[in-house]
Amino acid sequence: MAREAYLVPVLEAQVATLKKKTAVTTSWISIDAKGKSVILDVDKYAIMRRVQVHARDLRILDPMLSYPSTILGREKVIVLNLEHIKAIITAEEVLLRDPYDDNVIPIVAELKRRLPQDNLTCQDQGGEEEEHPSARNDMDTEEENEFPFEFRALEVALEAICSFLDARTRELEIDAYPALDELTSKISSRNLDRVRKLKSAMTRLTNRVQKVRDELEQLLDDDDDMADLYLSRKLAGACSPVSSFSVPSWYPPSPTIGSKISRTSRASAVTVEEDNDVEELEMLLEAYFMQIDSTLNKLTTLREYIDDTEDYINIQLDNHRNQLIQLELFVSSGTVCLSIYSLVAAIFGMNIPYTWKEGHEYMFKWVVILTGLLCTSTFTSIVSYARHKGLIGS
Repeated sequence: MAREAYLVPVLEAQVATLKKKTAVTTSWISIDAKGKSVILDVDKYAIMRRVQVHARDLRILDPMLSYPSTILGREKVIVLNLEHIKAIITAEEVLLRDPYDDNVIPIVAELKRRLPQDNLTCQDQGGEEEEHPSARNDMDTEEENEFPFEFRALEVALEAICSFLDARTRELEIDAYPALDELTSKISSRNLDRVRKLKSAMTRLTNRVQKVRDELEQLLDDDDDMADLYLSRKLAGACSPVSSFSVPSWYPPSPTIGSKISRTSRASAVTVEEDNDVEELEMLLEAYFMQIDSTLNKLTTLREYIDDTEDYINIQLDNHRNQLIQLELFVSSGTVCLSIYSLVAAIFGMNIPYTWKEGHEYMFKWVVILTGLLCTSTFTSIVSYARHKGLIGS
């Protein structure tokens, strides 16, 4: 009896549930300007909607894809991909990927410590602004010269990656220099394999440091790219007090709304003039560029030391090879001399009758002496010719 086939209808709700289950979620941590953090387990589409970033920029932060170190300035965000530091910086918060990673945990703690601003002074002096105009001007000047939020977050990331790479370089130096010294004193398969592994690790670390250095150098060479990193400046230009007297949410808490609008007015007035003023960011990038360049110089010095060690090992191997050639030459010369003796013995040992064989026994010693002199002269001639051609040492 044939079995009947039944079609089971699939509900749209079940399909939606399956899609939600198959969506890949990633752990992010959000740290705002007050140092408060929130763990986010969301997919990439939620992150794209949250910070308004394109998928191609978010793809740079995917650890499954091998993208080089990159610092991208977009309209409202900074996309940061520096080794294990994969972050999105806005003018209000920092989104850091994989917050439970062992290398990321110290960075999260440092961001919580250094991102909050000290506003106690502004709050304490809020009631004395009318009595002390000079104090109010000093406070306004400090507000204008305040380091932007995105640069504080960028500084933490650059400091972390530079320190991380420098620590890896120092660990490599501690392992490499004794291994190279041991190899020069004793050439063995174990020492050669150890140095080979260290050289491979040095090459990989050099490439990582070089990528970070090239990215910083590229930013320093282009003022437009550095200007794109000024998120607070672009936000200040967008929030003009002429059209609206609402308080911009990206400013830190201040004593009065009027003073905040006044500072916003001054910031908007100088935005056009400071569009190309990137001196503040340039000094920040130059400091860490010099640090990463110093790390690269350490690796270059280590590479030169490895090359010098390889040259020394090659010289030693060439010397041993020359000694083997010299020994082979001596053995070959001795073989030629013995072959001369064998030739003379073969001539006199032939079973051919001749007349001078009888009654000339005294000729034996003369034949031996003359053959020995011939072998000695032959050996001396071969050695002299080899020394003249530089095949063996004198």
